[in-house]
Amino acid sequence: MNHRIHQLGSLSVCLILTACGSWIKPATLPAAPPTPEMQAQPGAEIDAQWWTLFNDTELNRLMVQMEQGNLNMQLMAAKVRQAQAALASAQSSLSPAVSVGVAGTRAKSAGGNPVSSTSVTTPVSWELDVWGRLDALATAAKAGLQASREDLALARLSAQASLVQTYVAIRSAEQQVRVLTQAQTAYERALQLTQYRYDAGVVSAADVAQAQLQLSTTQAQLIDVRSSRLQLLNALAVLLGQAPGEASLAAADALPPIPALPEVVPAALLQRRPDVRAAQQRVLSAQANAGAAQAAFFPTFSFTATSGYSSQNLSSLFSASNLLWSMGPSMALNLFDGGLRKAAQADALAALDAAGIAYKQSVLQGLQEVQDNLIATYQLQLEEQAQTQAVQAAKRNLSINEAQYSAGTVSYLNVVTAQTAALSAERSLLDIQNRRLLAVTQLMKNLAGRV
Repeated sequence: MNHRIHQLGSLSVCLILTACGSWIKPATLPAAPPTPEMQAQPGAEIDAQWWTLFNDTELNRLMVQMEQGNLNMQLMAAKVRQAQAALASAQSSLSPAVSVGVAGTRAKSAGGNPVSSTSVTTPVSWELDVWGRLDALATAAKAGLQASREDLALARLSAQASLVQTYVAIRSAEQQVRVLTQAQTAYERALQLTQYRYDAGVVSAADVAQAQLQLSTTQAQLIDVRSSRLQLLNALAVLLGQAPGEASLAAADALPPIPALPEVVPAALLQRRPDVRAAQQRVLSAQANAGAAQAAFFPTFSFTATSGYSSQNLSSLFSASNLLWSMGPSMALNLFDGGLRKAAQADALAALDAAGIAYKQSVLQGLQEVQDNLIATYQLQLEEQAQTQAVQAAKRNLSINEAQYSAGTVSYLNVVTAQTAALSAERSLLDIQNRRLLAVTQLMKNLAGRV
């Protein structure tokens, strides 16, 4: 069993050494010249206040507000206080226990008179931690406290990431509203011109119907996007610890700029992730609990002492002649408990196995998250460049079709198709930019220094 504990105890060291010797980088990506956004030094550490790299004063203000009001963070802070109390309780077992007892009795023997007596005693008891059981329990509680602190750090980091993602989604919705509003204005003007041409007998009623359809479809999309923004504001309010509907945010002119990030990331940075650190501490706690369960099979040694006074007369209770004392060591060995200790040991070993597996899983998930977002940020950058060219081509195509329609060489259906393509291209570009910002957010969260 000792070998098993030692083996699992070295798990954290092995995983960290493996991480320190490896690098995470995008695999099988198309070659492309580096851009200014990807020229940061490999493995550069990002400050704990990583969201400030967006250079957005409104986002910074919301982050400060969330630190004060987020309920999930307050819940985790309460759990930290519970863990601190559990540690204090475990450490108290290492110290002697002193109490004061006052007792009064009245007894009568056969043929005698009733006798009253009063005693005041101060018992002292102290379990000698010969086998390290109490120290192991205190170590487990200390590791549990540290794990709770890491859980609080994880809750804070997750709340920060959620706030940034929600904020970016709101800004993306605002840009969608801007594009759709511009399209609606253009389609209203197109409908008016088509109506004039129909009144003049130049075009058919089908052209008017198509223009009206295009306008109505865009108006419906605009309503949907505005509704999504309101829902995102409700989510923002909950993150800030407010009731839905209380949060307000002035519209911005553009999406937040994407900060520079490293192209290659050392896997050793995963050691800073709060979930990995919490899993580490839970392995240590499980180790200590397994050691305490093993020590339960050995005898316990205690030292007890009592001093005080006992007298039949209260007035002379504290006189020297009524002084009493006793002291001495004791040993106790549980010979039969119906398998209780073996069951507790098996439970502790199973918990140790589970903690080791959970730690390994946390590391693997962290590696995957960083790898996925490295790939996403790089490929989405290329995708954004291609989509930008697609938007420009769609706008040129729309201008050509509008000119041809004015000249009477194409039908209005060509204009509607070009309008739909141009609007779809612009909205797709915004979606790619939004996804890229979210991927960058996840990557920055993983690269951030200890919070």
